[in-house]
Amino acid sequence: MRIFDPHIHMTSRTTADYEAMYAAGVRAVVEPSFWLGQPRTAPASFFDYFDALLGWEPFRAAQYGIAHHCTIALNPKEANDPRCAPVLDELPRYLVKDSVVAVGEIGYDSMTPAEDAALEAQLQLAADHELPALVHTPHRDKAAGLRRTLDAVRRSDLAPELVLLDHLNETTVDEARDSGCWLGFSLYPDTKMDPDRMVRILRSHGTERMLVNSAADWGRSDPLTTRQAGDAMLAAGFTEDEVDQVLWRNPVAFYGQSGRLDTAAPGPAAGAATHEGNSILRGGS
Repeated sequence: MRIFDPHIHMTSRTTADYEAMYAAGVRAVVEPSFWLGQPRTAPASFFDYFDALLGWEPFRAAQYGIAHHCTIALNPKEANDPRCAPVLDELPRYLVKDSVVAVGEIGYDSMTPAEDAALEAQLQLAADHELPALVHTPHRDKAAGLRRTLDAVRRSDLAPELVLLDHLNETTVDEARDSGCWLGFSLYPDTKMDPDRMVRILRSHGTERMLVNSAADWGRSDPLTTRQAGDAMLAAGFTEDEVDQVLWRNPVAFYGQSGRLDTAAPGPAAGAATHEGNSILRGGS
C-alpha cells in the first residue's frame, strides 16, 4: 500500500515517526504551515519557520525515504493578530519556491473580518501564482464556516478544482462535494474523523476527489491514521485500486496541479549527510 499524507505537520513529529510512516507505506507528505500552539509575536518568526519547511524538513524526511513538500500561508488563527499582518506582504517570495505546492493553510478559525481579509488576499495569491489552495474549514460551527468559505472561493479568481476543503465531516461533505472543490478529511483522535467514519463516507460518496490525511501535529494525534484508513477500506470491501486512488492518486492529482510535485521517494538514509552543516544526529556536526 503506497500512501501520500496530504496534510501532516512533521515539524511537530520525531524521526521515529518518519521511520514508522515509511514502514507503513508512506512515501510522500505535504506539510502545511500552521499555528505552532503559542502565538508568534513578529513576522520574522514566520520566516524562520517557512525556511525550515523549505530546507530542514525535506532533508530530514529524505533520510527516511519520504518525499516532502509544503504549503505556505498566514494561518487563520494568527490572521487575527495585527502583529502578523506583514507576513501577507512577504508570502510571494516563498510561493515561488520549488517545493511549495499550494497556498495554505488558509480559511477560517473564528470567522472574523480579519480572517475574511486574509482568506481573500491569499486566494488571490494562489490565483496569481497559479497554485492550488489548501483551505482549513473551522472546527466550530462547521456548516456555517463551510458556506462562508465557499462564498469566498466563488468571489475569488481561483477555480474550484484548485481548492481543497479540509477538515470536512458528515455535516459538510454534501455541500462541499457540490461545490466542485476537492474534499479533505482529517483522521484525528477525539476531535475530528476516524477510519470507520471515513469508510462510511466513502461508501456513500465514492472515492473521486477524496483525500484522507492524519493532520498529525503537537496534539494527541497519530501519523499512521492514513494507513489505518487504508486497512479499514480493505476490510470493508473496497478494492486495492480504490484504496490507491484515495491514499495516493488523489493527492498526487490535486497537488500535481502546482506543476512542482515530485513524489520520487529517496531511499532510506539517502541524501546529503548534512543540511547547512547540520545532521539529524544529536551531537552530530
